[in-house]
Amino acid sequence: MISQRPHISPYRAVGQNGKVNTTSDAPGWDAIDAAMAALYPGIAPVYQAYSPGLGLGSGLQGCSAYPVRGFWHYVSYGLTELWVKRADSNPDWSGWGYEFTMRVARPDVYAPPPQWPYTLLERLARVVHGKGLILGAGHRMDVGEPITGGTPPTTLTALAFAADPLLPTRRTEHGNVEFLQIVGITRADLAEMHDTSTAYVLAARAAAGDPLWITDPRI
Repeated sequence: MISQRPHISPYRAVGQNGKVNTTSDAPGWDAIDAAMAALYPGIAPVYQAYSPGLGLGSGLQGCSAYPVRGFWHYVSYGLTELWVKRADSNPDWSGWGYEFTMRVARPDVYAPPPQWPYTLLERLARVVHGKGLILGAGHRMDVGEPITGGTPPTTLTALAFAADPLLPTRRTEHGNVEFLQIVGITRADLAEMHDTSTAYVLAARAAAGDPLWITDPRI
């Protein structure tokens, strides 16, 4: 489905009367779209919504995948304040302060975006919301199993986090939004990061010819 956003606020999806409140004003969502449109002018993303939705328990409201030469560029919607600014939130930052991005190899230009990144990003966002997990550049996470869920098979069993190299922090109506890129890594990569640092290993990967840190499950 081509990108079309549902107009339901995650922070006031269900009112006191039990009815769903809707709005067409989504400045936080529009700011994410504007950042991606500036990077990929004229390119339509493939959008996926999550059921039952952010206001009713999903980790994200949705996720878009932009078809780029050589990879899909995923971006999430729902870790920042998409519709309204909560009165009790930090005025300098929107929601958790970041949205996830991920670049995934695109060997077949005719194939749709793989489903597993949509699932991975939503599950990770659910952990952020549920446990108050604060993630940032330089962090890493041992998933303990293939990050694809096993389909397709892969040796990538951990994640590294870095500032998206082409999406700088964006000032929005609801506060600053960083774009935190998720990078799939192997057990050996994770061990090396423990011995050195996440930044060191990612810098070496960039110097070796992968400056955008494209996750390729065929590794």
